[in-house]
Amino acid sequence: MTQAVTDPNAASTATVFVVDDDPSMRDSLRWLIESIGLNVEAFANADAFMEQFSGDVPGCLVLDVRMPGTSGMELLDSLKARGVELPIIMISGHGDVPMAVQALKHGALDFLEKPFRDQELLEQIGRAIEVDQGRRKQAESVSGIRGRLEKLTPREQEVMELVVAGYANKQVAAKLGLSEKTIEVHRSRVMSKMRAKTLPCLVKMAIAVGVAEATDCAEQDTSTI
Repeated sequence: MTQAVTDPNAASTATVFVVDDDPSMRDSLRWLIESIGLNVEAFANADAFMEQFSGDVPGCLVLDVRMPGTSGMELLDSLKARGVELPIIMISGHGDVPMAVQALKHGALDFLEKPFRDQELLEQIGRAIEVDQGRRKQAESVSGIRGRLEKLTPREQEVMELVVAGYANKQVAAKLGLSEKTIEVHRSRVMSKMRAKTLPCLVKMAIAVGVAEATDCAEQDTSTI
């Protein structure tokens, strides 16, 4: 049974990119993937793919390892260097353990050796699209947090950084040379502007955008929120 993706609507906009120099394999993969209602774009080589790929299209990439010119491994490394996080399923008719290990270490989601079962590939494609959906939602969430963070005043940002680092209101007041009552006001505004219902929620947001590290927040003082 084909693995379902988390968001069917997102899946309908996803594209499965296929890069394989074997025409019969490309046609076979296109037919198989389109048979479950997914969009497919197929390319005969890595260069043709790179010429058309914009980097922001949701989906995944089914990539042959051995091809004339730029190899699948070289394309994998090139995409990684550009910061492209498109999930990649490597396929090869000459697979071996070292090659599979290398592909996974370089960021491939999975490695399948030809001939593989149709269902096996479809399950991995479903998994890849699910991973891509999750990454995009996370990126959207982080972008929203950054936007709210930018709306804080410089003082509010100072207060937030100390609060998520585990300092109580009294300690924050002493560090900034302000009254505890003033810190309470700033802290309340921070919670409101950041849309954080609880301190742990605010801490998670801070970690997501790099304002705090997980180790800084290991022992939170939640006695005053």
